Amino acid sequence: MTSTETPRWYKSSYSGNGGQCIEVATNLVTSHGVVPVRDSKNPSGPILGVPTGAFASFVAGIKTGPFATN
Repeated sequence: MTSTETPRWYKSSYSGNGGQCIEVATNLVTSHGVVPVRDSKNPSGPILGVPTGAFASFVAGIKTGPFATN
């Protein structure tokens, strides 16, 4: 990541106030091919860079798998 590109973090609108949330920064997908993910309780902690294909598969699995909220 270059110094001119900073992640714009957001949480899902489905996240309640339970404190067990992650944040993602999709603004870096095109330029870096990854979706940065971090723990919302520890914003200065480590960031996991998930390849876009893996992240898309994860989201699709959540939407259609046993965690789906039909």
